[in-house]
Amino acid sequence: MKSKDIKRRITVRNLTIFTIVVLLSGWIGHALNVLMDTSSEEGLGMLLWLVAPLLATLCLRAFAGDGWYDTGIKPLFRGNVKWYVVSLLIIPVLTVSIIFTGYIFGWITYSGFNVSQFLQIFALLLIPNFLKNIPEEFVWRGYLTPKLASLKINDFSLYLIVGSIWGAWHIPYYLYFLDSETINSFTSLSLEVFIPLCIVTTIAWTILFVEIWFLTRSIWPVVLMHMVEDAFVNPLVLDSSFQISGGKDLLIHPVIGIISIVLYVVVGLSLRRIRLKTQAQQV
Repeated sequence: MKSKDIKRRITVRNLTIFTIVVLLSGWIGHALNVLMDTSSEEGLGMLLWLVAPLLATLCLRAFAGDGWYDTGIKPLFRGNVKWYVVSLLIIPVLTVSIIFTGYIFGWITYSGFNVSQFLQIFALLLIPNFLKNIPEEFVWRGYLTPKLASLKINDFSLYLIVGSIWGAWHIPYYLYFLDSETINSFTSLSLEVFIPLCIVTTIAWTILFVEIWFLTRSIWPVVLMHMVEDAFVNPLVLDSSFQISGGKDLLIHPVIGIISIVLYVVVGLSLRRIRLKTQAQQV
């Protein structure tokens, strides 16, 4: 058997193991909390859910033949500075555009919004979210994405697989680990609508995140993008002054609304076009 065939089989096997561990971790974590009679937010179950993808990644790289050559751990600043800038700005620009659109049509209001206070919160959240997103992006763009890319699957299959696994991993979080008060502050949609929309949103985000990774081959721009997303978008949406008109969440919500999803897909595919054009010029 050729070495390439062996390597491909190892990759497929390890991706299967990774996917099973990731998708089961939250459900096992919830069962653990139930058995130990602990609250969802404070029990070991949530910790298991959080660390299982990273532990699976580390074990598969260290002991199952995946190696460390494609982690994307090097920053690769040379030639990629503009993509670092894009990573820092793209989420705020898109989010503000969506909110402004909603405001113009009277779908979104920010009565008494304190800009100075928001900027302080944003600044305070940057470092914690930077640290939080290093292990997360080491998993999704530092392991799952390059391993799937090595199988030479087409871009759209890659987006769908990464986004679906990433999104499905969050399902137990929404159902068991995140308190209902926070969800109700985030959206008026029912869980039956909210959770599928979150998965679709994650797939849309994946296009953007994966293309930044393709353009730079480093996890650090996507760590920064994820950091800004968490620090900028969540405080905006959870702010008590933020209100979406009844029935408009599905359309204009800055994270899970249809307009938001379409915008992320369009921008992500635009980055894909830039990447393919750049690759064609280098041939």
